Amino acid sequence: MNKEELLKLYNLPLYELLKISKKYIFKEFEFCSLISARTGKCSQDCKYCAQSTRYNTEIQTHPLVSINEVIKAAKESKANGAINFAIVTSGKTPDEAKDFNELLKMIKEINALGLRSCASIGILNKKQALELKEAGLNRFHHNINTCRSYHNEICTTHTYQDRIDTCKFIKEVGIELCCGVIIGMGESVEQRVEMALELTQICPDSIPVNILTPIKGTPFENYYDKIDEENILRTLAIFKIANPNSSIRLAGGKKARLSEKNILTAMEYTLDSTIVGNYLTTTGFSADNDKSNVLKLNRKLKTCNK
Repeated sequence: MNKEELLKLYNLPLYELLKISKKYIFKEFEFCSLISARTGKCSQDCKYCAQSTRYNTEIQTHPLVSINEVIKAAKESKANGAINFAIVTSGKTPDEAKDFNELLKMIKEINALGLRSCASIGILNKKQALELKEAGLNRFHHNINTCRSYHNEICTTHTYQDRIDTCKFIKEVGIELCCGVIIGMGESVEQRVEMALELTQICPDSIPVNILTPIKGTPFENYYDKIDEENILRTLAIFKIANPNSSIRLAGGKKARLSEKNILTAMEYTLDSTIVGNYLTTTGFSADNDKSNVLKLNRKLKTCNK
């Protein structure tokens, strides 16, 4: 679909739009979970991010956690119904902290537990993508964050093309790609539609949609009014319609920016998956809460093969 067609759909009465998107949701609902394996001290200037060294956000930072901590968190996530478990590290690239080899070991341990391994470790080169493939990585997460036309309003220390190139490397070596956005950062409705269309060109297996949770100390600390709950639902629906073969995943901001009623609405009409548990620097719902919602909607929960 083109931009004009998607904008026309975006502006339909809400439940007309939601009924269209519901036609494309997957039969099984999927849980994913993550560990913030290295937190803070990031060199980049992304205006939404509490982990940048450029902003005084007073978050707790830590270097790379031990393999044992990753294994413990992964086991807990599997017990809570997650089938994908992600190692997430701060920083522009994995080279900055010189712990790439340790990350490769963590990936192998996650796979050994019967979980599908995922990594979100920054901008990659082709060699690193190949090494991740050889280590058995199932999925790599790397967001475009916003559309090309709005990127420079969000970040100036790396380019939109840097992100696209990383996504290309991952797909070239045969690793699944998880690539999504953050909405509510001051972008227009038209730019949200642009995000959906740009993702159709990338063809990710999974599209996580984060809703900005303004963090005190960041340039976006007062951005609570940049998107409301209705427009969150409209955006999720457009992403599903534009990307019917990708799993649309509700990620960060779910607890802070959506009512329980609208979380259920999103899960019923627009979503294929969600992140369970906490995020990077913000808290989420318990796994039991998310399981309860899946049961309320009579949706089947996807389980691990092992």
